[in-house]
Amino acid sequence: QVQLVESGGGLVQPGGSLRLSCAASGIIFNIYAMGWYRQAPDKQRELVATIASGGTTTYADSMKGRFTISRDNAKNTVYLQMNSLKPEDTASYYCYLRGRLLGTTVPGDYWGKGTLVTVSS
Repeated sequence: QVQLVESGGGLVQPGGSLRLSCAASGIIFNIYAMGWYRQAPDKQRELVATIASGGTTTYADSMKGRFTISRDNAKNTVYLQMNSLKPEDTASYYCYLRGRLLGTTVPGDYWGKGTLVTVSS
């Protein structure tokens, strides 16, 4: 199994910054990609950013230029630096991992439990 533990959420004022972290553990043979999704109240979960094992990144348009995703492959950890936060960024942020477990041949998608980010004055 895979465990994804997020940290770094909290309350921040508009224009402020937060850094989220997500550490993956478990019998992981190969990680193809890690990333972040978010879900605001009464809205569907949406992509924030992903980073592939080779370093290729993908961002949602509304996050480009404000959010930066990075990854420490040695620690199986992904980070999300969020700057210039807006009230509309308020949501639960979920860590995502696509990878293959030891002893399996098919990759799976795994999710953390989420960390709440509230942007408010």
